[in-house]
Amino acid sequence: MSFQRSLRAAIAAAALVLPAAVPAAAAATAAAPAVFAPMQHGAGSSTPFFISHGGGLRHPSTTSTNWAGYAATGGSGAFTSVGTTFVQPAVSCSSGDQYSSFWVGLDGYSSSSVEQTGTEADCVGRTAEYSAWYEMYPAYPVNYSDTVRPGDTIVERVTFTGSNTYQLYLADTTRGWSHTTNKTGSYSRSSAEVIAEAPYSGGVLPLANFGTVNFSGSTVNGSSLSSFNPTSMNMTTTGSASGTVKAATGSLSGGNFSITWHHQ
Repeated sequence: MSFQRSLRAAIAAAALVLPAAVPAAAAATAAAPAVFAPMQHGAGSSTPFFISHGGGLRHPSTTSTNWAGYAATGGSGAFTSVGTTFVQPAVSCSSGDQYSSFWVGLDGYSSSSVEQTGTEADCVGRTAEYSAWYEMYPAYPVNYSDTVRPGDTIVERVTFTGSNTYQLYLADTTRGWSHTTNKTGSYSRSSAEVIAEAPYSGGVLPLANFGTVNFSGSTVNGSSLSSFNPTSMNMTTTGSASGTVKAATGSLSGGNFSITWHHQ
């Protein structure tokens, strides 16, 4: 399974640049883009393991170098929608550049495409930067110009509406803005996921300390996420059970769960 989501923001030298979009024609001359990619597994990542988290034991189904969260999986065409709500977490920035994103999407768990929308919280040295975006990976991400701040309530949905058309909905209900973007393409729709990610640019980027993000009311195909017995994922340094945990996924109750950053 390829698990490397396309990272969105373009990284230029020592500074992080968050472009409105990175056109394909400019790819040859632009700096390597940060994208949100499909899930990346490491050796032995399918081996379940226990970790101490939030006062209790969690039992993730698998591990990844860039994803934490839950993915409902099935055959081609199994999924038509996925959605969630969360409060935008604040990132704690000390030194160096670090990155994090929070999104819903179709595909990416066992396919090379992802149809997704979400927010990003990055550290450029000691400065925190927040943004909102959509992406039809492997195409580059597109950033919205709207303001996102810690504490904002974010609503995300990706819906397959038929005729190879996907509706990407993202709203910040605290600030009163929303976007509905329609894109077309032929994709497998073999998974649906709610994810916290370490973005990718030539490799998985350092994960920003986002503390804990709480997802609520997560749905797949209009039903509670838990009804699909989804695969849970922890993010580790190697993508395997032997790696250091970077982000731990909590237990799922209906459509509610949390993901917590761990010291690296």
